[in-house]
Amino acid sequence: MNYKDICYKAIEIIKEVGVYIKKEQAQIKNINVESKGKNDFVTIVDKTAEQSLVSALSKILLESGFIAEEQSSTKRGEKYNWIIDPLDGTTNYIHNNQVYAISVALQENEKIVIGIVYEIGLSECFYAWKNSAAYLNGEIINVSKSKNINNSLIATGFPYYNYQQLQNFLKTLEYFMRNSHGIRRLGSAATDLAYVACGRFDAFYEYNLNAWDVAAGAFIVQQAGGTVSDYSGKNNYLFGKEIIASNKHVYQEFFKVINQYFKLEK
Repeated sequence: MNYKDICYKAIEIIKEVGVYIKKEQAQIKNINVESKGKNDFVTIVDKTAEQSLVSALSKILLESGFIAEEQSSTKRGEKYNWIIDPLDGTTNYIHNNQVYAISVALQENEKIVIGIVYEIGLSECFYAWKNSAAYLNGEIINVSKSKNINNSLIATGFPYYNYQQLQNFLKTLEYFMRNSHGIRRLGSAATDLAYVACGRFDAFYEYNLNAWDVAAGAFIVQQAGGTVSDYSGKNNYLFGKEIIASNKHVYQEFFKVINQYFKLEK
């Protein structure tokens, strides 16, 4: 399997879909916005973009299946599955904010082997494949070298419909406000993870995410030298709806803070 070749073919497809998504944002006032739940939106752009991705990616690996947010395909592959978020940051998108991304990962059996996050507003493509470095627009990237939380910039995502862990989440916010360089919330988990991979953020955490939100970005962080886990320090971040990602120096301190406040909810 030539992972590099597949990765670059997928990038070409993703960038083409990105052109469509960006063009359509100029018409956003005329686009019908549907609600999948409280503060959980989808547009015809999400659906059309995903259909285009599914159609084109299926031609790269004929035997592949899909785990896609809008369920354009329910086909599951025995060995290979593309994990797709066609527009991560839809709320930003419909409000004409610029942080939104396409997230695509390829899963081989139970392992991610390719990850691509294309942040459309800045035309920044983050990617990696099995046994490769991590890249941003062709340049190798690495996680930051911050040694502790005091010198770190932390990213997170705010809960928008599942508030069961809200109080403990607010406690983590207070901790990081008092003990770090600050908190940032971009509104796109895929972009947050990509920014950890290139050192713009030192750490990221969020709960109630899905596989398509994190699969590509988490893999890129790992290939960039970072550490990824769930809130218990285990590896159930893909389908476990909680994720921690940081550089290796900060991870243990960061994990202890998250685990301290969230373990009460287990």
